[in-house]
Amino acid sequence: MRKQRDASNHFDGNFDSLDLAEFAKKQPWWRKLFGQESGPSAEKYSVATQLLIGGVTGWCTGFIFQKVGKLAATAVGGGFFLLQIANHTGYIKVDWQRVEKDMKKAKEQLKIRRSNQLPTEVKSKAEEVVSFVKKNVLVTGGFFGGFLLGMAS
Repeated sequence: MRKQRDASNHFDGNFDSLDLAEFAKKQPWWRKLFGQESGPSAEKYSVATQLLIGGVTGWCTGFIFQKVGKLAATAVGGGFFLLQIANHTGYIKVDWQRVEKDMKKAKEQLKIRRSNQLPTEVKSKAEEVVSFVKKNVLVTGGFFGGFLLGMAS
């Protein structure tokens, strides 16, 4: 946003605004990278460039996924460990019958959700991903290779 200036170089208090949500809907980031055709495609780049784009993004994603995964596992495991210590020492009392009842209820809800059809929005996104993978086999292959390298480092 920027303020408008009048002829005497004073601010008049009016602002121009840009709706970033609407802009993002109209111009996805991959359109700028891959072009404006019917769908995103990296075919205009050389094979090496396509593999490099996929490999670098995959490595970065894998590296971040590995670090966040370790952090999340440590937090969940540490929390469970502290909960068990607190329960054992008498600081808290866990109602295991209630926990078991709630787990059964959650399992039933998952069974009901699994039997329902996927929403059309999920189907359309899945079709869009499949289309992207088919058009950009080299980028996708580079991404998965880089992802595995990122997870290993």
